[in-house]
Amino acid sequence: MTLTRRDWTKLALSALPAANLLAADWKKQPGLELYTVRDLMAKDYEGTVAKVAEIGYKEVEPATTYGGMEPKRFRAMLDRYGLSAPSTHVSATEGPDLEKQLEGFQVMGIRYTEIRPPAHPRAAAPSARKAAKRQPRPAAARPAATEESVKRQAAQLNEHGKIVKKFGMKMLVHNHTEEFQHFEGSLKRPYDILLAETDPELVAMQLDIGWATVAGQNVLEMFHKNPGRFELWHVKDARDIKYLPGEMPESQRHRAVLLMPIGEGEVDYKPIFAAADLAGMKHYCVEQDNAAAWGDSVAAARVSYQNLMKLLG
Repeated sequence: MTLTRRDWTKLALSALPAANLLAADWKKQPGLELYTVRDLMAKDYEGTVAKVAEIGYKEVEPATTYGGMEPKRFRAMLDRYGLSAPSTHVSATEGPDLEKQLEGFQVMGIRYTEIRPPAHPRAAAPSARKAAKRQPRPAAARPAATEESVKRQAAQLNEHGKIVKKFGMKMLVHNHTEEFQHFEGSLKRPYDILLAETDPELVAMQLDIGWATVAGQNVLEMFHKNPGRFELWHVKDARDIKYLPGEMPESQRHRAVLLMPIGEGEVDYKPIFAAADLAGMKHYCVEQDNAAAWGDSVAAARVSYQNLMKLLG
């Protein structure tokens, strides 16, 4: 007997832990990655957060700073606008005060984080203006990943996961396109190793669906192959994906598309959201890295919100 995709979905769902099937009503908790509006936050952090809440977003993901606020003050600001911040990209930093930082994250309500190594002592912190304009660092500027280096990364994620678990948190792994580039002379890719060698109890995959699609991945197949692993989503849209040649290196694919508000590009989100339970999704946030280029990043975030709410019905 040949199994249909629906049959495979039922089988995969039946294998998921019950907790994954009892996630909060995510349709009522749309989130925004604050990197989308970083240009305005550099000038008026709380005022921009207020505008995000006014649009209708219920969750936010900090991206560059916490606006100079201590944890209690930051949490109070979120509460004022009816927001929560379940995940963050303003990472904790390794060092003697790591657990104190994680205690602060608890106060803020954060449940998913990253941990970064300490900054080089000679590296100057970027100004708020520079941070607002900063683009994702291209893969070419980083040392080339190897199977061994990614395995070490996965092991480190698990070790950090044991630490953050004490504070009710998980580590998160976010992707761009480069994680889907095959190692030279190998059929393996960094993302394959990160999925296989991180502990699901300690590490959650934050799937940037837009970048994964730009990288040529079938997101629904990813859900079927690894049900329950994708607790966090970045919801991103882009144009010109269909024109990308298959042999183009992933770092170039990253730069060759035009990012758009949700619903204005080529990513078909309707079937993707229909498979949210299969993926294990608990939180999602809209992100448009180039929203400021539209003239008003809050307006771009509003278009994404309106289109997404129509899609989710």
